[in-house]
Amino acid sequence: MKNPIGIISMQFVRPFGPQHLHLFRKVKDLGFDFIELLVPEPEDSLDFAQTRRALADAGLGLVLAARVNLQRSIASADPAARQGGIDYLKRCIEVADGLGAKIIGGPLYGEPLVFAGRPPQPHSPEEIAERAERTVEGLASVAPIARSAGKVLALEPLNRFETDIVCTTGQAIEVIDRVGDAGLGILLDTFHMNMEERSIPDAIRAAGSRLVHFQANENHRGFPGTGNMNWPAIVRALAEIGYEGPVSLEPFRRDDDRVALPIAHWRAPHEDEDQKLRAGIGLVRSCLELAETSR
Repeated sequence: MKNPIGIISMQFVRPFGPQHLHLFRKVKDLGFDFIELLVPEPEDSLDFAQTRRALADAGLGLVLAARVNLQRSIASADPAARQGGIDYLKRCIEVADGLGAKIIGGPLYGEPLVFAGRPPQPHSPEEIAERAERTVEGLASVAPIARSAGKVLALEPLNRFETDIVCTTGQAIEVIDRVGDAGLGILLDTFHMNMEERSIPDAIRAAGSRLVHFQANENHRGFPGTGNMNWPAIVRALAEIGYEGPVSLEPFRRDDDRVALPIAHWRAPHEDEDQKLRAGIGLVRSCLELAETSR
């Protein structure tokens, strides 16, 4: 399996601006094939041409991660927020074109819970159906735009504490199949799958050809191999469905377990993590190679 392996930019810094382009060479030197950038906001002042040159100079590919919120939510009952979600996803496609990326992944529906400071709310069956319908309608309106631009939007299920729209692979499959456009696929993240799936390998097999991006994360968001994930079994499932797409790592659980520390929040690195990153990518590559030899 020759899947490109990448790392999210949040491993090093957030937000990512033009002063951080030098990190591309570091990412390449660590052994990664691509970097996963959060879709830049206008205030990030990231020049697209300059960024593309820096990526090319470092020999790195690029995947984008969408940053939706309550003001740009295709699932919202508020027409302004719903239009904001449509407009944002269209902008993501334009940004991907400017930066030379093909895949834009994330919780594209835009209904965050914990990171928006709001708890899960009970909904009536009618409200649930309406939220689902708005999600499908919104994605159906932008998926053809992505496809026409040579891009693909990757819908990511999140765990129950981070969203109440799409939490499982089965729910994502339902949305993708209802939209029925090659401009929309699935992004699976093992961190979330560990909480919501009965079997991660079975969920991967169910996703099948719909899978366009994969995030290989430990159950505690630490470095691969330091948690309870069965990486050989997970990667074998990827091999069984013939997945050849990108595999990215997000091991930004810092080495800090102080009592009362909000570990759900992003924190900047405070130690040299290079050796742990090299070990993590080595484990994932070894599992990919093992899966290839056992096919």
